[in-house]
Amino acid sequence: MSKLTSDITLTVGLDENKVPETLHWTAQDGGITNAEAKAMMLSVWDSKQQESLRIDLWTKDMPVDEMKVFFHQTLVAMSDTFQRATQDEKMSATMKDFCDYFAEKLELKK
Repeated sequence: MSKLTSDITLTVGLDENKVPETLHWTAQDGGITNAEAKAMMLSVWDSKQQESLRIDLWTKDMPVDEMKVFFHQTLVAMSDTFQRATQDEKMSATMKDFCDYFAEKLELKK
C-alpha cells in the first residue's frame, strides 16, 4: 500500500543581499497555486532535540502596520491551536487575554 503525501512549496525571491523581496506558496491540496505573501512563520518540532525550529521571513516591503496585524492574528491562531491540541481551557483563556492586551496596546481593534 502506498502512502499519500501532500506537498507545500515556499518560494523566496531574494535581492543581491539575500533579503527576501517576494514570497510565494503553493499547496495543491488546498487549491493554492503560487499565491503571493508578504510574511510567513514556520515552526517544526524536532522530537530528538526537543526543540522548536523556526523560519520567519518577511519581504522588505512588508508594512509595519500589517506586520502588527499579522503577529496578532498569528498569536490568536496559536491560542486556538493550543486549546485544540491540549484541551487546556485555562491557559488558552490566558493566552486569549494576552492577545486582547496585545491588540489594545497596538490599537489594532477599532
